[in-house]
Amino acid sequence: MDTPFDQPSTLPYALPPFDDVRLEHFRPAFDAGIAEQRAEVEAISADPDGPTFENTLVALERSGQLLTRVSHVFFTLSSADSTPELHDLEAEVSPLLAAHRDAITLDARLYARVDAVRSSLGERTDLTDEDRRLVERVHTEMTLAGAGLDETGKERLTAINQELSTLTTTFERNLLEDTNDLAVHVTDEAELAGLDDGAKSAAAAAAQDRGLDGWLVTLPLYTGHPWLASLHDRGLRERVMRASLSRGRRGNAYDNREVLLRIVRLRAERAELLGFPNHAAVVTADETAGTPEAVDGLLSSLVPAAAANAEDERAVRSRTVGFDVEAWDWAYATEVLRGEQFAADSSALRPYFEADRVLHDGVFHAAGALYGLTFTERPDLHGYNDEVRVFEVRDEDGTEVGLYLLDLYTRDGKRGGAWMNPVVEQSHLLGTLPVVVNNLNVAKPAAGSPTLLIQDEVETLFHEFGHALHGLIARTTYPRFSGTNVERDFVEFPSQVNEMWVTWPSVLANYAKHHETGEPLPPELVLGLSDSAGFNEGFSTTEYLAAALLDQAWHRLSVAEAAAVTDVEAFERDAFAAAGVDVAAVPPRYSSTYFAHTFSGGYDAGYYGYIWSEVLDADTVEWFREHGGLSREAGQRFASLVLGVGGAQDPLEAYRAFRGRDAEVGPLLRRRGLE
Repeated sequence: MDTPFDQPSTLPYALPPFDDVRLEHFRPAFDAGIAEQRAEVEAISADPDGPTFENTLVALERSGQLLTRVSHVFFTLSSADSTPELHDLEAEVSPLLAAHRDAITLDARLYARVDAVRSSLGERTDLTDEDRRLVERVHTEMTLAGAGLDETGKERLTAINQELSTLTTTFERNLLEDTNDLAVHVTDEAELAGLDDGAKSAAAAAAQDRGLDGWLVTLPLYTGHPWLASLHDRGLRERVMRASLSRGRRGNAYDNREVLLRIVRLRAERAELLGFPNHAAVVTADETAGTPEAVDGLLSSLVPAAAANAEDERAVRSRTVGFDVEAWDWAYATEVLRGEQFAADSSALRPYFEADRVLHDGVFHAAGALYGLTFTERPDLHGYNDEVRVFEVRDEDGTEVGLYLLDLYTRDGKRGGAWMNPVVEQSHLLGTLPVVVNNLNVAKPAAGSPTLLIQDEVETLFHEFGHALHGLIARTTYPRFSGTNVERDFVEFPSQVNEMWVTWPSVLANYAKHHETGEPLPPELVLGLSDSAGFNEGFSTTEYLAAALLDQAWHRLSVAEAAAVTDVEAFERDAFAAAGVDVAAVPPRYSSTYFAHTFSGGYDAGYYGYIWSEVLDADTVEWFREHGGLSREAGQRFASLVLGVGGAQDPLEAYRAFRGRDAEVGPLLRRRGLE
């Protein structure tokens, strides 16, 4: 079958022709792409000429272009605009792709050629630093993937990887289905007291989409819910929280407990095969952290102060509302307290955060001031769903940069959370410019109603756009280093830095205007936003640390220890108690059965990376404040030395070049109230 993936797209920036893509195109394209790359790699491995950088590493980087085209489109759709049929196909092709990756990374002939090139690097004076990093990265990745194992070990490793690909796909599908199934149906409008008209409109639209009367409270990926801060009805708050906490552990067809236990056991077995004590050791060996002990050193050092702060915060909130605050009450009590202390609660702020104005006058405005980028909407170019907006990005001199796609709203076919992913990766070798997409899960109001964001959603948009900037600005020769293709515990750093512009005075004044009157955010609310920095940090740090430490606990199990775990809930309780994060009324940001980051999202044993990166982020925010803030000069330095290098340089070396020294932890401790 001819498919839209057979040749590079002829659309601007090689944007995939989404209008032409059909479900039946994917499997033939995957089969052809796998066969094509297998033939290309076979030609490299069997090349009678001696191994060189050009005929081995560069040739490997050129391989698999058809497979890359179909994979980027398929996995964009399967995460953001899926259907049951697409999920079935994902379950079908995932083990095939895992086997294909193993066939390449475990090819002894290819590994020998890469090793030979690595050994001869001293003889080549014409190679660039990026060339040399390519050799080292490929060699490291193949080694950690098991290229040095004997044939028996490789056979078992391949079987493990194929089963894991199926299990992680199953975990994600179960989570999506159970999250949709657990949406809270409300038939009495009185229960929605506290929600503004925009939120009620979104809930009514969600119910209507499913053929229900009344209102539907759909669940986000994380444990809490943005509306818990506003709902006055304590009973409804409890229903929403309990629904969220029960995902994946109800004993139904979507129960994830046995799935995740099998994932944990297989990861432990794979680590043992590779000569490591546990999965966390394998993961950190190829990250900036280096070892699980280094990760534990940072996380554990933050727990006592964070947990103590959270306990103090609970006591204050309980006094504020006049009853003992439970998990479902925390956000509400926090908003009551915020309103008393700062006059800047969510309901007061939301009318000033209209989504399109936040995007153009906030997110795009800051990117223009810092990096000289301009964004022009291209209605003639289509995304994979009618809700996807396409923007052309150019430099200040008019040079083409790439395309930015935004998919803002939640829908049943979209997984929870927010993320960025590439659709086309930039590469000088292949002559491609970047096309990146940001996905959020903002509740869509009824037609004719404005989309008003809460503060957390504004911060999320800036955060995810930081990833998009990384993908758009990086300029590398090899696709392996494009954009966010960096060590996993570094990838969140640029996106976290971009959050600083949310409340930067000139940026805030530019976008925070009342959606009806155009009046600027009142001075008392501006002051409240500024004064509330660090507010509720005990809670936010503790809920995050609980999830990060839970991720580590699962992945620091040996084979024997993993086999002994049969009760997911008991393991969680013991892990939280041992880590000191079992704080009443502060559940982890993600619990095991809906922890998509670690059981289906590629952050296994790596969820610590958010706070690991935040050490760099907090230190960088201080640098910006010391060097002109929102200025082209400061932005140019950050762009050229950090964003622009993608993964083509060791990330900590890139940071030292930018900052002039290693990052210091002090700014993070001050930000989170942990000194």
